[in-house]
Amino acid sequence: MTDQPEAVAVRPPVVDRYKWTALTNTTAAVFMSALDGSIVLIALPAIFRGIHLDPLAPGNIAYLLWMIMGYRLVQAVLVVTVGRLGDMFGRVRIYNAGFAVFTFASILLSFDPFDGGHGAMWLIGWRVAQAVGGSMLTANSAAILTDAFPKEQRGFALGINQVAGLGGMFIGLVAGGLLAAWDWRAVFWVNVPVGVFFTLWAYRTLRETGQRGGGRIDWWGNVTFAIGLSAVLVGVTFGLQPYGGHTMGWTNPLVDGLIVGGLALLVAFVVIERSVSAPMVQLSLFRLRAFTFGNLAGLAISIGRGGMQFVLIIWLQGIWLPLHGYDYGNTPLWAGIFMLPLTAGFLAAGPVSGYLSDRIGSRGLATGGALLFGASFLGLMALPVDFGYWIFAVLIALNGIASGMFASPNSSAIMGSVPSELRGVASGMRATFQNSGTAVSIGVFFSLMIAGLASSLPHTLTSGLRQQGVPAQLAAQVGGLPPVSSLFAAQLGVNPVQHLLQPSGALAHLTAAQQQALTGREFFPHLISGPFHSGLVIVFGFGATLAFLAAVTSLLRGANPTPESHPVPSPRQEATMALTTIDPRSALVVIDLQKGILAAHGGPEFTAVVKQAAQLAAEFRRHQLPVVLVNVTGVAPGRSETRSSAGRGAFPPGWADLVDELDVQPTDHLVTKRRRSAFHDTGLDTLLRDLGVTQVVLAGVSTSSGVESTARSAVDHGYHVVLATDAMADPDPASHQHSVSRIFPKLGETATAAEVIETVEATR
Repeated sequence: MTDQPEAVAVRPPVVDRYKWTALTNTTAAVFMSALDGSIVLIALPAIFRGIHLDPLAPGNIAYLLWMIMGYRLVQAVLVVTVGRLGDMFGRVRIYNAGFAVFTFASILLSFDPFDGGHGAMWLIGWRVAQAVGGSMLTANSAAILTDAFPKEQRGFALGINQVAGLGGMFIGLVAGGLLAAWDWRAVFWVNVPVGVFFTLWAYRTLRETGQRGGGRIDWWGNVTFAIGLSAVLVGVTFGLQPYGGHTMGWTNPLVDGLIVGGLALLVAFVVIERSVSAPMVQLSLFRLRAFTFGNLAGLAISIGRGGMQFVLIIWLQGIWLPLHGYDYGNTPLWAGIFMLPLTAGFLAAGPVSGYLSDRIGSRGLATGGALLFGASFLGLMALPVDFGYWIFAVLIALNGIASGMFASPNSSAIMGSVPSELRGVASGMRATFQNSGTAVSIGVFFSLMIAGLASSLPHTLTSGLRQQGVPAQLAAQVGGLPPVSSLFAAQLGVNPVQHLLQPSGALAHLTAAQQQALTGREFFPHLISGPFHSGLVIVFGFGATLAFLAAVTSLLRGANPTPESHPVPSPRQEATMALTTIDPRSALVVIDLQKGILAAHGGPEFTAVVKQAAQLAAEFRRHQLPVVLVNVTGVAPGRSETRSSAGRGAFPPGWADLVDELDVQPTDHLVTKRRRSAFHDTGLDTLLRDLGVTQVVLAGVSTSSGVESTARSAVDHGYHVVLATDAMADPDPASHQHSVSRIFPKLGETATAAEVIETVEATR
């Protein structure tokens, strides 16, 4: 007995240390995963030179696109699935396995034994494997943190984690240039020591602190979702490639088939998820305003942010840096350096906004961040193509601050709105919206940019080449090439005009002055600046529109009170925690609806309770969910002011019989109790655990006695509790009101019988 106080005194510091351990490890994991999504963008020139492959040669453009898009595509597809697996089998278990897969793939990426196309396929294949590991990390990291941190610190923790993820995306742009300047393999080497250390540390220190939902794998849901979303994103990737004389591939029947077929499979996925007993995605989560509108706002911001980075890189590398004296071969590195204000703004605002969201709520910060994000797009749209750097730096810094203001509070609001047993799948769904937005954004922004260029670039390029002595036929041929070649050449640090003219040998027939003019730093930037600005106006206008839509959506998420701001209800108010979901294995437990008790109390409110309870029982039976019917045959020993000595005698025959309206079925489970709580000395807990039950829905009489006592015991036994408030009654209306308004919000979620039935239908 003397040891117990010491154990209790020691426990809080241990828990406190664990949450910081979880934050450190998951932050490193998310940072690495995001870093690898962008580090390749800047390092592509060195990578392709290292494997001796010209990605702009005919037939090689697909290698380039898959190096850019493949990683994001795989992450977008897999994060929900591995998030669900984390809920079922343990988030830490799936997370640790992801760290090992990610590190192993990084090692093999840095030892590419092939050249040319085979070398590119090796890199693409192991990038896919790396993305699988990254998905396992990102899908479960937010859920691990939400389990480990108390509510009042959750926004700060998720803010740090979100900053690490998006910060990794930004820092990857600089790191790729610096490492590739040393050795292209270094962009993959950088993960190995960090990955090995944190993998071992994760296996040694992380532990399961959340609840496992159990259940089965929804194979049909996983297949339709994975194939459907993959088809859409692959269709977008192929749509960026020229087809049949067109500048892009949107008229390609394969592209149309992939997108239409993928959308059809996603519709089938929704139908499947509404009908299976253990769905991959809890569609009922979309009934939560904070979850739904938070994810929609996040999707809009992700589409704007991903495409913007791509356009800014092309703007700097293809036009601005050459105009300011930088060789094309050095532009990838310097583009990353000149975009540092974007990274700095985000890294400064992210943790601060996460900290503030714990104190003033998420909605105002996220909405303000989205508005500032849109304003920065309008500012960039107003810049000339050859801008002054400091105004550009201020605008991209504001863009980064806006991203940080939005990301942390938005993630905190989304993750804080869902039940603890669904945090893994909720984190995966949030990451899917973010990664899908990033993957789609490159296709959308690139298509809009090409559309802006296609109207004027061919004529401008043809005229400029002819003025420098290029034969008219060749100039027209080069001018008619798809703009995608020029843009990718600029991004890869290749002189675009030299790349376009070299295959024909035309440069050799021109004077030295003409060659110098055509291949110098200023010819292509001056030539493309007019058409490029037209494209910029389109893409930045689109980005601003998305940002303002995100602001409106964020505002519609509803109020998000701070932990300290929960109002104390008046006696007449029913302060309830709204029903969020019905677990895959939920049981209905009906308390003391028996003939003797109802005969003693009667009244219309008790008749209504019997009717509502009978409807709940019929609904649970229809979906093959357990129904437990409890009666009472005794009273607790001990004296009380309200129980007479006569109450301790024998009950009349039939007094404990369940009312006929319950229509007892052979599949129902009957439990008899002798105390107020249905769990006390009855074997109810063993029964429920044998059935795999994680949640109980309570109904019956009396609200302040048998129902409340059973609810308290259910919470103590670790079950999620739902109280059907119109399917219970009490002889004393004031006691019923007190239990519903003051006690039940501390024990579980409350709803009407109709709401419970609706949620059962929605989750099945």
